[in-house]
Amino acid sequence: MDLSRAPLGFLCAGVLIFGAGISAAQTASTPTSNTSAQNLPAGTGANPFAGSVPTQVVPGILPLSLQDAIDRGLKHNLGLLLSRADTRAARGRRWEELSALLPHVSAAPYVAESKVNLAEVGLGNVTNVFHISPSVGPFSYFDARAAVTQTLFDWKSINAARAASESVKSADYSFLDAHDLVVLAVGFVYFQAVADEARIATDEAQVQAAQAVFDQATDQVNAGTAADIDALRSKVELQTRQQQLIQAKNDFAIQKITVARVIGLATSQEFDLTDKSLYQELETITIDAALSRAYASRSDYRAAMSDARAAELSRKAAVAGYLPSLSFGANYGTGGAHPSDATRVYDVRGTLSIPIFTGNSVHGDIQAADARLEQSRERVENLRAQIEADVRTAVLNLQSSAEQVKVARSNIDLADQTLAQSRDRFTAGITDTVEVVQSQEAVASAHEQYISSLYNYNFAKISLIRALGAGEAGVKQFFPGK
Repeated sequence: MDLSRAPLGFLCAGVLIFGAGISAAQTASTPTSNTSAQNLPAGTGANPFAGSVPTQVVPGILPLSLQDAIDRGLKHNLGLLLSRADTRAARGRRWEELSALLPHVSAAPYVAESKVNLAEVGLGNVTNVFHISPSVGPFSYFDARAAVTQTLFDWKSINAARAASESVKSADYSFLDAHDLVVLAVGFVYFQAVADEARIATDEAQVQAAQAVFDQATDQVNAGTAADIDALRSKVELQTRQQQLIQAKNDFAIQKITVARVIGLATSQEFDLTDKSLYQELETITIDAALSRAYASRSDYRAAMSDARAAELSRKAAVAGYLPSLSFGANYGTGGAHPSDATRVYDVRGTLSIPIFTGNSVHGDIQAADARLEQSRERVENLRAQIEADVRTAVLNLQSSAEQVKVARSNIDLADQTLAQSRDRFTAGITDTVEVVQSQEAVASAHEQYISSLYNYNFAKISLIRALGAGEAGVKQFFPGK
């Protein structure tokens, strides 16, 4: 199969690059997170953004615009659903850290009746000396209190809770970044399907043109005005175009399954792509303006910065392991031998805990926190450079592909004129089918180049949306629709 007609590799590479920011940002704060985009082909199980939780089949043919596909992806794409779960897990970890600073209240009333063997507790000789019973009892206990404990000051717990709050912010930003990555993935697979559908129409036209040339050559051979090889040559060209049409239909059917898997449709759902990828030129955007917008909008960059702040607070929490802490505890209730004769009882205490020697555990915590802080800062700097690379690459690709679309459109007109003249020359007996077949191949190549350049242009626009962190707003701006 012609590689120029299968740019899915570019798609996989693009999602891999853009998803790396999510995985890097989430690794520092949520080690169990798994929203990085690795390989787009569905069914491998490696990339959640290639899958979804499918809905039920809708009877009939479902019209599907780009915006409809994005809306469905944002509801059903597995990568986004998993990222949403990660944000809930981050909030749970924040409450775990915050619980150390909140009051703990408990109650454990009990009633007990006991009889004690004195020999069992080491008083067997006493029973022999004083000639008393070897057991004491029965006697009862009753105690019903409510107890409260409260940390009054613990700098380590305070900073740990603040770090957990920053991790929640990072998880929220990572969720927004996963939101943008779904837009990216849906746009890629949607326009790939549009391109595959356009190839079917082009190949059908090429088959009809090849059939007409074959019929014409056959008539001339039967009339004795052309050689048999002209008919054979035109038949080979016809069958070649028929094979391409069969392959194009198969590619389109498979790509529609990929679209369904990404946006949450059942794989057996029939749907029609309503946005046919018309060429819509964008206003010129400068690199400086694009970078300013990207640094302010990219959720993965903001998540990475939140991770760096969380790492700084985690280091402060580790250093605070050398500091004393103050806590308060109290209980109040009733107690006695029996509930009927119980009286009020209470206990109040304050505790100052001073770490004297911790076996170098605090030193180890500080070293680990320093390493995490250094890693988080390096991730921020790397991501900042990657954002600049993404923006510059997307702008360059957009400019280049726009020019390619214009050239490819001109080539179609020229190739059509060449084919028309070749057929006229063949009809007039001036040339044979070699020239006609070559002209047909030139027409097919021109149409393929136009489809590929148009797909690459829309691919570049989707990439720029991702690079800017524009999300759905960028789709509405760059793809206004009909």
